Amino acid sequence: MRVTILQRDIEWCATEKNLQRASEAIDRTPGSDLYVLPEMFSTGFCTEPRGVAEEENGETLQWMKRKAKEIGAAIAGSVAVEAKGRFYNRFYFVKPDGEVASYDKKHLFTYGGEHLRFTAGDVRRVVEWRGVRILLEVCYDLRFPVWARNRGDYDMILYVASWPTPRIAAWSALLVARAIENQCYVAGVNRVGKDPTCEYNGASVVIDPYGRAITECASGEECEATAKIDMEALEAFREKFPVLKDADI
Repeated sequence: MRVTILQRDIEWCATEKNLQRASEAIDRTPGSDLYVLPEMFSTGFCTEPRGVAEEENGETLQWMKRKAKEIGAAIAGSVAVEAKGRFYNRFYFVKPDGEVASYDKKHLFTYGGEHLRFTAGDVRRVVEWRGVRILLEVCYDLRFPVWARNRGDYDMILYVASWPTPRIAAWSALLVARAIENQCYVAGVNRVGKDPTCEYNGASVVIDPYGRAITECASGEECEATAKIDMEALEAFREKFPVLKDADI
């Protein structure tokens, strides 16, 4: 499976413009099976979602469905969503046939006040796509390894993020750790640019089960980068060096 990570500069609360520019980035990199966008890629990371959050079947999800069908590939990324009077940081994984899987961010970023407006999810989500089982995670989830622990049920983790520049060393180190300890591929997709409170420099990357970067984006720039997920190599590594069988419960 081919996965393309899309490191974007997101214009604050400009949904239509952000979706158009995301579409152009996808069109520049044809031929992948999966395209991954950052956290809240259509608006920027908003901790005050009133007036910004979309309905469950809102504009961004409709765009993801149309684009996925158009290109014959899956599209993934998170959106601020309002459902039944509550707000969620919802990670959508949209397949070209219109099937939608979603994951509501479990670990809300209390340091930034996300927990004051959003409701935490409590359901772990694994999606199967073209022979790869994929765990969906959002930004701050990266700091909590128990939630991401491989139970033998996935082959790759997607982390979509708005991870600020001052803490970028933690982002890079923890992505490598999650890949090694869970013996899986990891794709971390972070934004670049600025919003009203933070600056971001990206450091988006795809990491193999050995902890090695197999593709990455330049710091501080918009970028599209593609990597191959080699399931035969992953399965051979797991059989030869069966770390997961020795894992703690």
